Amino acid sequence: MRRRRQLSADEKALWNMVARKVTRIGPDGFERAPVSSDQEPRLETPKVEDDIPTPIPAFKVGAKADPRRPHNLLPPIGHQLAAAPVVMDHKQHRKMTRGRMDPDARLDLHGMTVAEAHRELVAFVLSAHEMGHRLLLVITGKGKDRDDGGPIPTRMGVLRHQVPQWLRLPPMGPVVMQITPAHIKHGGGGAYYVYLRRAK
Repeated sequence: MRRRRQLSADEKALWNMVARKVTRIGPDGFERAPVSSDQEPRLETPKVEDDIPTPIPAFKVGAKADPRRPHNLLPPIGHQLAAAPVVMDHKQHRKMTRGRMDPDARLDLHGMTVAEAHRELVAFVLSAHEMGHRLLLVITGKGKDRDDGGPIPTRMGVLRHQVPQWLRLPPMGPVVMQITPAHIKHGGGGAYYVYLRRAK
């Protein structure tokens, strides 16, 4: 396709209308003489300078992070429960955490979805309380508890972290007195002792 050197009559009329309303500004930012409507624009393709892009310096995620700055993740659930005040009898608590008490009933949540596990836990705890049981063992499994190397730390083992939260909330919260990680012989970090209040 050949490049045109002349404007059509309609294009000239449009150019004249635009030129009357435009104020020229020079490179220094000051106004210049107005554009003459008689001055016909040249139909030249603007030259594009071949700018060489500045290379992006190599970087690594977290390279500038301060290693002394603590992360904002909560401490592991076992540490949180260990730091919780002892509400039950201290002698019984010591005996329970050392694995010297046999649970009255146990519930294994392995392989359940979050919704299924919550429903089963509520039914288990409330029925155990009605039957007068005091010490329950709830097995959640440890789940995956390691960082996969991504930039954001992740904590896995959904049920292991959800169960203590559920046990503190209604309808189970009012009947639960103490929650602690189970002794190694009852599952260790993958299970919890749930000590219930006496049924009225």
